[in-house]
Amino acid sequence: MALFALSIWIIAITSFTLLGSLYAKKSNKPDLLIALYVTFVLVSQILAAKICVFDLGFREFVAPSAILVFSVTYLITDIVNEKFGKNQTHRMIFIGFTTQVAATLFFWLSTKLSPAPSWNLQSAWQNIFSLVPRITFASWIAFLVSENLDAIIFSWFKKKTNGKYLWIRNAFSSIPSLAIDSFIFIFLAFYGIYPIWALIFGQITIKWFIGLINIPFMYFNKWLLNSSKNEQRANS
Repeated sequence: MALFALSIWIIAITSFTLLGSLYAKKSNKPDLLIALYVTFVLVSQILAAKICVFDLGFREFVAPSAILVFSVTYLITDIVNEKFGKNQTHRMIFIGFTTQVAATLFFWLSTKLSPAPSWNLQSAWQNIFSLVPRITFASWIAFLVSENLDAIIFSWFKKKTNGKYLWIRNAFSSIPSLAIDSFIFIFLAFYGIYPIWALIFGQITIKWFIGLINIPFMYFNKWLLNSSKNEQRANS
């Protein structure tokens, strides 16, 4: 995927977070943000089975296609942390993890059910979904470590800066978390199947690129979440 097309896709996918923030602004609840978070996490389990080439102009990188979706989960984590606090964020992560466990069981069951004689796609189905449980198991470990680490670092930076410098806590919570997630996930999911070092390097690079694009969205989401307070102050 070329750089321009990649950037458009990242912006389009990330824009879904704005819907979650608008809902949170109206209801003062993180429900839609949590729903989007769970959706992005679950879809990533399937998309991770496809390895793609991403062209950043100066070099091509290989990484699972899920990277375009999963990387945005860190932005959602930061949005919920910023608005609703660390405890709510850890609750959301637990919900996301629980749905992953359920999804793994259902994927495994689908590969074990006997196909109808007229259905000739069992081999293709098996090739994709037999890999998904391994990907999901790898994701469990990487998910619990990196997502909780992101929440802890974000909260720590927010406390240390007295709520200032949003871009610092957004970037410096995501960068180490994204790197750790890539190391754990790629090694456990693809060792012995694909050249893991090329995948790790490619995934970290693309994730950091997505993280840079997501920084303005973090500010926009914060503005959406806080605009109701500003309106109330203006009307008082």
